[in-house]
Amino acid sequence: MDANLATETAEARHVGGLRHDWTRAELRSLLTLPFSDLIFRAQSIHRLHFDPAEVQISTLLSIKTGGCPEDCAYCSQSAHYDTAVKADKLMRLDAVLAEARAAKAGGASRFCMGAAWREPKDRDLDKVCEMVEGVRALGLETCATLGMLTGGQARRLKASGLDYYNHNIDTSPDYYGAIITTRTYQDRLDTLGHVRDAGIHVCCGGIVGMGETEDDRVGMIATLANLPTHPESVPINLLVEVEGTPLADRPKKRGIDPIDFVRTIAVARITMPRSVVRLSAGREVMSEETQALCFLAGANSIFYGPKLLTTPNPDRDRDMRLLDKLGMKPMA
Repeated sequence: MDANLATETAEARHVGGLRHDWTRAELRSLLTLPFSDLIFRAQSIHRLHFDPAEVQISTLLSIKTGGCPEDCAYCSQSAHYDTAVKADKLMRLDAVLAEARAAKAGGASRFCMGAAWREPKDRDLDKVCEMVEGVRALGLETCATLGMLTGGQARRLKASGLDYYNHNIDTSPDYYGAIITTRTYQDRLDTLGHVRDAGIHVCCGGIVGMGETEDDRVGMIATLANLPTHPESVPINLLVEVEGTPLADRPKKRGIDPIDFVRTIAVARITMPRSVVRLSAGREVMSEETQALCFLAGANSIFYGPKLLTTPNPDRDRDMRLLDKLGMKPMA
């Protein structure tokens, strides 16, 4: 084994690998390591904190679809773009609980509820809190993504029993303005602070394949890894191009090579060793081999079910066949 890698692995074992002072130069060096060295380091750290044969299973339901006033360039639910998604009202409580029961029966341990809002109104938050209480009563972990929150709203969600709140930073501070103009990067960080202060676990990650540079992926991970407390859950999404959105209508499209995607997963694992790293959107177009490499690089969570809000996701049977093939099982 390379002496430097041996030293780094020993240091990670000694201190748990928890750091909040990663420099971009350090992260760039990690991202560009020889692939076998990078995967070895990520897998070594992964095994210090998790069973490498276990995958946390979540189900994501859109409880309020479409009509969002934000202009996120990737989003099918933005009112700014002409997509096939039409605005719907907030779902009824009984319908949400029926979906949660089905998710639990299908093997999910966490039920995530997403609403296409810039921020929730208080009357809407009352209804979401009822959903959280109902889902939690079924024995599932609860997660919500509702847009920006005030401190008071975060505390109300905590009181209802919310376990996780998702609010992604999406990309680097440098590239953010090319993707979203209706909400600032600091707005996102402020919501993360309110969620953390309320005692709710943070779910926060980003999207790759949006035309960003390697340095932008470095900047995104630097932001996440240098938060005062690492997010408990870190979703890494591959862009799903939705017809009618600016990122699908680009004259010159720039995605990301599968190996570079795996590298991003590995660096997230190394820098946030105790976080669950979720292989999120985009799995529908990933080969089994790419997904297997992501698990080897430290990903240990997936969304389960045929749809992620409005975009396609592998069906349950396909996922179970892959996990069986890899000798992996759902996390209890």
